[in-house]
Amino acid sequence: MIKKKMKIIVGLGNPGDKFQDTRHNVGFMVLDQIKEKNDFSDFSYSEKFKAETSRGSLEKNALILAKPQTFMNNSGESIKSLIKYYKLDASCLIVIHDDIDIELGKIKISRDSGSAGHKGVQSIIDSLKTNSFTRIRMGILPVKGKPAETEKFVLKKFTKQEKEIIKKTTDRAIKELVLIAEKAS
Repeated sequence: MIKKKMKIIVGLGNPGDKFQDTRHNVGFMVLDQIKEKNDFSDFSYSEKFKAETSRGSLEKNALILAKPQTFMNNSGESIKSLIKYYKLDASCLIVIHDDIDIELGKIKISRDSGSAGHKGVQSIIDSLKTNSFTRIRMGILPVKGKPAETEKFVLKKFTKQEKEIIKKTTDRAIKELVLIAEKAS
């Protein structure tokens, strides 16, 4: 039997009720769906990681789900401590986050790429000193185009209609996640 390498799946977002269901917290939303639909432990806060973590598996892939509680722009601190503690390299990391340059309802997978201005992703690259990890980029760009004040837009809650689109997109993201984890084993 071949032992599969553990993966850390990080959903980016901001902690606290104020930010729940906001566009910037789509990474947290995906992790919540994974936990709800599969056999994962409850999320619990770890001071050592500055993150809420949960453990379980998807399609026989051992996973740690992590929601950094450092706020988006400092996500790298949390992720670096997780990678170091579990003695993994960045190739075992999959980061799920919002992307204002991708249409709402679309997903893009990237690896070994720059942050494209996403401060949470840049924090991870800076902390790990590499961009050799996989990203599942969840589109949040509205139909009417990129808003003038992007920073305010990402902190607003999804509309009811957008939530329905995100729910379907999340289901697709989870399927992609399984495929990515399988290939990386």
